This record gives sequence, structure tokens and C-alpha cells, in this order.
Amino acid sequence: MPSAQEPGHPPARHLPGHIAAALAGAGGPADSAGRPWAGRSLAGEDGKIHNFEDDDGTADAGYLTAVAALRQGSGSEAGVVAALATARVFIPIVAQLAEEAETDHGLHADKQADMALVTLKAADGRIALPAFTSAAALSAWHPEARPVAVYAARAALSAVAEGAELLVLDPGAGFTFVVRRPAAWALAKQHHWVPSYEDGELAAELGRASSGFPAVRGIELLPGRGVSATAADGTVVPGGGAGPELQVVLYLEDGLDAAGVQELVAGLQAEWSRNVLFGERVDSLEIKLRRAPD
Repeated sequence: MPSAQEPGHPPARHLPGHIAAALAGAGGPADSAGRPWAGRSLAGEDGKIHNFEDDDGTADAGYLTAVAALRQGSGSEAGVVAALATARVFIPIVAQLAEEAETDHGLHADKQADMALVTLKAADGRIALPAFTSAAALSAWHPEARPVAVYAARAALSAVAEGAELLVLDPGAGFTFVVRRPAAWALAKQHHWVPSYEDGELAAELGRASSGFPAVRGIELLPGRGVSATAADGTVVPGGGAGPELQVVLYLEDGLDAAGVQELVAGLQAEWSRNVLFGERVDSLEIKLRRAPD
């Protein structure tokens, strides 16, 4: 789970053309009207909390319903992300001194303050963009940040533009839901998202990729250990974790020694890394080895 309020520099990742085009059209990190944060002051109209009419700042009802279903065991991660597709969220922006002026008495005063997005650094070093389902949750997390309301899809675009691979909903609250990279990209494209561990097309693709490895008798995709999240009250929720989200079970023939298994797994990973579908739909994975049934 993200733990520090500092920007970082994750390894460069080639963005799919549809994401790059969406970013170009959206103008990068911007408010709900598409106006960039850079160069804006905290005065006048720029200081408005958001541009949504009649918004009371409370959490989206659809999102709350989806999260409640997930926690009760009747919902799913996909259901939560689907609810986010039409939800308004708040992203935090803070004032950063852009120019300093000296007064007649030799004192320094703020002459201009720019607006900047707040990012987090996850435990694995990746950058995450925090977003909040309510203005109150954002204020409790960072009292000095300005909540700016945007649709979650635009927040996802801003995350991509900031080099963030994760969108983190309500950090520090009773329940934090992490939107991993494939789901964030799906939100940005306004496409339906299917978790990698439930993706039949991905399973078929990985099966085809393993056809050149005779020792592999079968492949199964399951939820990884990182799918689950722990709420503030200690309960384990079957979704919203930071990953790894995919467990690939390899059913292998008998007779392979340790060196042979290592070579096989390395070859498969190299094959998968060249697969476009795998790159788009898998955030992180773990591999489990089992003996093929007789």
C-alpha cells in the first residue's frame, strides 16, 4: 500500500496509442473542465473546490454499494471498477511556491503559488495517484490540500500522465481500494475491465505462448495473493489489494530438475513479456509449479 507522499520516477513504460491519444486530448493533469493545474494560482476562480453543480461532497452511492458488496462477499473487484466508471472522485492538489518576492523590509513573501498534484510512492517503488470518494476523506488525509472533483476516468488519465501506475482510492480511510494499472488504463479509455485472473482471452493467449514448451502440460490463472486488501478494522476484503494480482499455475511433466525448471520459467516469462495482450492486462504476477495429473 502506498506509504509516502513523495513523487518518484518509475521505469519508463510505452503507452498504448489509445492512452497517448486520450492524454493528448485531455491536456494531461487537469481539472474537471480540462484546464491544466500548472501556472494556476490559489486566488479567485482557481480556488474553487470543484466545478460540479450541486455536489455535496459525499461519496458516490454506486461506488459505496459496490464496495459494500465486495466486503460482504457478493461483489467483485470488477464491480467496484465498473462503479468508478461513472463516479465523481476528488483528487488533492497543493500550493507550490513558483515565485518569491522581497518586501520593502527585506522579508520574502509568496508572489505566485502554482497548483500541483499530490502523488504517493508505493511499497514496491511505483508511483500512485491518490483519489478520494468524498471531500471529507480527502480533508482528513491532507487538511491543506484542495479537493478538485473529477470523474474517475479523468483521474485515471491524470495518473498515467504523472507516470503513476496505481490509482489509490481513499488512502488512510476505513477501506482503501487500489486500482491497478490495467484497470486504471481501462478507466482512462472508458472500457470495461476484466481482472487478469478471470480473463479467458488472456488465459488462451498464455496457453498458446506455452505451446513451445513441451514440459508444460497445462496453465491455470487464479487470483494472486495481492488481490485481497485489509481494511482498517482488520477484516480481509477479497479485492482492492496492490498486487500481485495474478497467479499463474504451471502444470509440469515429471523429470525436470531444478535447473530445467528454472530455464523453463525464464523462457516462459521472456515469451510473455513480448506479448502485447499480457503487457496490457497483467499488472504483476506470481508463478506456482505443480505436477501435471496423470
